[in-house]
Amino acid sequence: MTLRNYYMDRDYKDDGAKTATREWAQGFIINAESGFTEGPVGFGLDARTLVGVKLDSSPDRSGTELLPISASDGRAADEYSRLALTGKLKFRETTIKTGDVSIFLPFAFASPSRLLPQTFRGTTLTSKDIDGLTFNAGYIDRVNKRDSSNYQAMTIASPNRRFNGAATSSHMAYAGGDYQVNKELSIRAYHAEVADLYTQNTLALLHKLAIGDGVLTTDLRSFFSSDTGSAKAGDVDNQNLSALLGYKWGGHSVSLGYMHSSGDTATPYVSGTELMGLSEMTMSSDFLNARERTWQAIYDYDFTAVGLVGLRSRLRYVRGDNIELAAFNADDRKEREFQMELGYVVQSGPLKNIGLLARKSIYRNDFPAGAAFRDENQTRFIVQYSLPLW
Repeated sequence: MTLRNYYMDRDYKDDGAKTATREWAQGFIINAESGFTEGPVGFGLDARTLVGVKLDSSPDRSGTELLPISASDGRAADEYSRLALTGKLKFRETTIKTGDVSIFLPFAFASPSRLLPQTFRGTTLTSKDIDGLTFNAGYIDRVNKRDSSNYQAMTIASPNRRFNGAATSSHMAYAGGDYQVNKELSIRAYHAEVADLYTQNTLALLHKLAIGDGVLTTDLRSFFSSDTGSAKAGDVDNQNLSALLGYKWGGHSVSLGYMHSSGDTATPYVSGTELMGLSEMTMSSDFLNARERTWQAIYDYDFTAVGLVGLRSRLRYVRGDNIELAAFNADDRKEREFQMELGYVVQSGPLKNIGLLARKSIYRNDFPAGAAFRDENQTRFIVQYSLPLW
């Protein structure tokens, strides 16, 4: 069982009517995973119970996505829950799961950044029968968002009114894999289609090289997207290319990255998920607007190097420019986010394995009024503890 206590505060610094969203909630996640039956083909069943409980909220500051809110009065639910079942089958090194499934792939990464995890309904296949290759394929027809108890039809994420966010898709189908060429080099390639909304092809190359006392890492990613079928979300035409170079030595890690978006639209992704470009895990914006050029610098430090095991920190600066916001008839706009993190996992004693995480972001842009991303100072405090029940 995982216990997650989550406080989130978005203090808006613009002239919008809502000055803040601020909520506090407690989550309970119980995972019960079976093994597989004996024989050439093994069968199993997993169950997961998720419960979210409101600790503090009010209609004038709800909307953090920690809790579901009423469309009529903006009031957050006192609690919400769901029971998720997953049937599974295993043959050699191939596993098929059906029911409630989690996807952590470049084009649809189930968001872990709120109280309860996002999941999907469908069938997935993962195979490692070929040495060095992890092959993934799946058919998904519903999504259960992180602040919901119910499955919903998939839609396209549409902050800043990029697309028709109300258009739904009957399913998403995907196939692809990760291939470990050698200890230093891996390649990733996937094709995904969100029916009647868009298709997306992704190709990535990850490389590491020992240099001096450290390791140089290279992370190249690309996403090529276009509308498909009846194009219910509107035109989709985007090419997203990025590069991140990093060097790690001792407890230090420094990374510099650039991401370039071209084409007539923003980069699409399924609403509620995160796209694994170079802007994942930003707090205030996705930096995936049309024609956006994004630079970032990251400094991580693991205090294990000085004897403080379990303590880590991060400083991150992300800046985007050349942004086009077609729905607002605006172009050449800019945004920037400065992010700080400090996390600690207790290593011993009665509080062993309790994780503490503090995150802070300062975000500013020159977008027109009504845009989804607003000037804000955002704060998150998360306390998490996992313990075996049997």
